[in-house]
This record gives sequence, structure tokens and C-alpha cells, in this order.
Amino acid sequence: MRALVICDDVYHPASLTRGGLTGLGDCGYEFDWQTDPAEWSAAEMSSYPLIIFSKANNRTSSDKTPWANAEIAAAFVNYVQQGGSILFLHSGTAGYTTTPALEQLMGGAFVHHPPQCPVTVEPLAGHPLTTGSAAFTGKDEHYHMEMNDPNVEFFLHTTSEHGTQPGGWTRSEGQGRV
Repeated sequence: MRALVICDDVYHPASLTRGGLTGLGDCGYEFDWQTDPAEWSAAEMSSYPLIIFSKANNRTSSDKTPWANAEIAAAFVNYVQQGGSILFLHSGTAGYTTTPALEQLMGGAFVHHPPQCPVTVEPLAGHPLTTGSAAFTGKDEHYHMEMNDPNVEFFLHTTSEHGTQPGGWTRSEGQGRV
């Protein structure tokens, strides 16, 4: 499956996302990479069955200017309502308070994180996305999330000395999935 990856922000350069997704190539995924918001278009986005959104709301790793606006948010909402799928990954949930439609589409948004620490990722038993998965611990930013959709379906939790947080969820929007 070909997916569009939207990535590269001030705190998470594109190289981090590329490295993190490398192993999925063995599972049949092929990626097109978009790191410059000037290259983004709703028309191009609609040609992909999956978008991996791993970009905080700033233009690039060297430009903190926000890139998302109401028009861009509406295009992402429309994409999902028409049957597309988006995976909002890590920093892709951060900094979108000025685009409430995009935050609502996510189902939850980044609030803050403490300094990097051991974080345990815990798959929730019985969810089809976690079949065959086991808990693991690594050093990371433990994202604290504010959920805005009571109908999300959780499949991961994350736990650290700072508490337990939602780590992964799905939701429907029109004919598509987040």
C-alpha cells in the first residue's frame, strides 16, 4: 500500500519519522514523503488511501511558523469523510489548537510532555490492531493527551512515572477512519 507521510517539524525532523517507519517496507508499505507544506495539496492527498501525519503545526524543522489553517483542516476532514484513512503519529497531534476541526478529527490532542523517561506501551487485549503485540518499554517523551471524542476506541495506553495516558485510538468520520 502506498501512503503519503507528512512530517518534519521543529522538534521532530523528517529523519526520525523515516527511521521509525523503515520496517513497514517489509510489510508491503511504500511511502511518499512530504516535508514542505508548500507542496501540500488536497488533490494530491486524495490519491492516497492512507496518510501518516507526523508533523506538529510548524512549517519545517527550521521554521516555527504554523502551516495549518481552517482551509487545510477542512481538506483533511473531507478526505476522511470521503473514505480516506489518517494515522496521526506522535507530533502530528501537537500544536493544532488554532485549527479546531483538525483537533476534532484527531479525537484527542497533545497537551504537554515531561522530560524523556521510560515509557511502557501497553496494547489493549482483544483489539484487532494489537493481536500478537506485547507491552514494551523505551525512553521517550510521554505525551499527555486531552481527548475530545468520547466515542474513540482505545487500543494502546502508555504508562510512566507520570501516569497513564491514551497511546493509540481509532475513530470513524464519515466513510473513513482515524
